[in-house]
Amino acid sequence: QAQLRESGGRLVQAGTSLRLSCLDTTRAESTNTMAWFRQAPGKEREFIGCTTWTGKDAYSAESVKGRFTVSKDSAKRTVYLQMSKLKFEDTAVYYCAAARGYYSERWCPDESLFAFWGQGTQVTVSS
Repeated sequence: QAQLRESGGRLVQAGTSLRLSCLDTTRAESTNTMAWFRQAPGKEREFIGCTTWTGKDAYSAESVKGRFTVSKDSAKRTVYLQMSKLKFEDTAVYYCAAARGYYSERWCPDESLFAFWGQGTQVTVSS
């Protein structure tokens, strides 16, 4: 069973909002940086945003900045992706990923840094 469990994906209309959740069931000391990626049909996986369990900062990729926000509840070991003003092109499978190290926005887009991945949750935006 995947140690990262995404939830919240569903079919929504364009212009609406949706929040995804990712529960980290790894040992508390195993992961430090949490990230969201997505993969649309026929496209490469794309970095969306990241944060750390202990830091105050959360980052969003330029492509979604202003619409998508990463947040966390460290006590619940859950990371969230709040998505607003959804567009048809946001349709994708959204993945949660966790890394052992502490990474800033500069490094988060590097998928090779993330040892743990969820199975993904499908978000479909109807136009």
